[in-house]
Amino acid sequence: MKDIRLLALILAALTLRAAAVPVNVVVIFCDDLGYADIEPFGAQAYKTPHLGRMASEGRKFTRFYVSSAVCSASRSALMTGCLHSRVGIHGAFGPGAKQGLHPGEVTIAEMLKAKGYSTAIYGKWHLGRPSQLLPQKQGFDTYFGLPYSNDMWPRHPESPGGYPPLPLLEGERVLKTLEDQSDLTKQITERAVKFIEAGRDRPFFLYVPHPQPHVPLFCSTAFRGKSGAGLYGDVISELDWSVGEILAALKKHELDERTLVVFTSDNGPWLSYGEHSGSAGSLREGKGTSWEGGIRVPCLMRWPGTIPAGTECAEAASAIDLLPTIAAITGAELPREKIDGRNILPLLKGESGAQSPHEAFPIYLAGNELQALISRQWKLVLPHNYRTLGDQPKARGGIPAKYRTARVAKPQLYDLLKDDGERKDVSAENPKVMQRLLAAAETCRATLGDGLNQRRGSENRPAGDAK
Repeated sequence: MKDIRLLALILAALTLRAAAVPVNVVVIFCDDLGYADIEPFGAQAYKTPHLGRMASEGRKFTRFYVSSAVCSASRSALMTGCLHSRVGIHGAFGPGAKQGLHPGEVTIAEMLKAKGYSTAIYGKWHLGRPSQLLPQKQGFDTYFGLPYSNDMWPRHPESPGGYPPLPLLEGERVLKTLEDQSDLTKQITERAVKFIEAGRDRPFFLYVPHPQPHVPLFCSTAFRGKSGAGLYGDVISELDWSVGEILAALKKHELDERTLVVFTSDNGPWLSYGEHSGSAGSLREGKGTSWEGGIRVPCLMRWPGTIPAGTECAEAASAIDLLPTIAAITGAELPREKIDGRNILPLLKGESGAQSPHEAFPIYLAGNELQALISRQWKLVLPHNYRTLGDQPKARGGIPAKYRTARVAKPQLYDLLKDDGERKDVSAENPKVMQRLLAAAETCRATLGDGLNQRRGSENRPAGDAK
């Protein structure tokens, strides 16, 4: 009897000790990666074995959304757990912009730093270029990468000479200006691996926002011409290698079972670049639109022993949910200001009956336009103008095709479980759903505004301003 009691006490102690072990967090955030650009989501022209392994060892989220289909806005939402409209970030900041994420907003890095985590970002920031708005003023201990998009340089195909030299930063210091970006993915990956190795004995948050596959496309010589699917395939192959290196570092240092790894993208593919852009698969349109191809992105999550291996989740979830979910996992304190994300840990764990915590998820684009609303299987599309390529020939050589403007003239309704390509408007057959979602849209206008109706919301907060 004493032996049994002793064994019970030992097991209880081990359980408490295991529960007390902090969970590391790695977020890999690609730029303009399309929904169908990796093998677990349908890519066939090239191989992504490491992402395939991540899917087989983790969970695939087939309805994962970003807050906006544009760079800066999407990143502000990921970092803060807020719709980008709430924190005043719209579109993409240029090199001369004085605005960025407000220093008063709490980022994932700041939230975890308060829990004793070491924090690092290697890649593209794009939430403010002025020194007081750079990552180390937003909770990151270490920063290496680009302050904004990699096409904002003197070699832009449509604006040659329209941008200053592209700086590569270490903290606030310019290491050099880039004439060639071929080794950037490799350098970012090497930094990420070294960070894991150096910090393995302390909980960490590692944010890897790759500048690729945003145009201009670059990869190192080790991958150039090797995918058999052109330059775009080569770039994706190197990104897949990068994921493999990070997973290998976690395994080497026995961190697998206490590290959540998230792989996703900031928005859909930039379709006007043709062969230099990715694919949204069956989804409609791409980057810069509120159609599914613009806002639904591939997402894989891996945490051995907690996330069930080789599983899928078809419930709607979003990048804004990462902050509150990470808070729940780590015991970190949530920001005091209102956020829009929800804890989706039950979805990560694959708990029976777990559903999306979002009753209605608004989609805002440039100018704070409320263009759509997602609720469970339904998507309400509101009247707005959007860009499209139509049926023109595919662009080649990194020179983009020109968009034309199309218009949604009246509210439309789509059943995303039956029609993820948004081809058939079913509003006439579902008047009660339409009534409910139109009312939800009006609530969003009251709280977050709507540029289409010149409405300002009661809950909009300002962006940071370094003027």
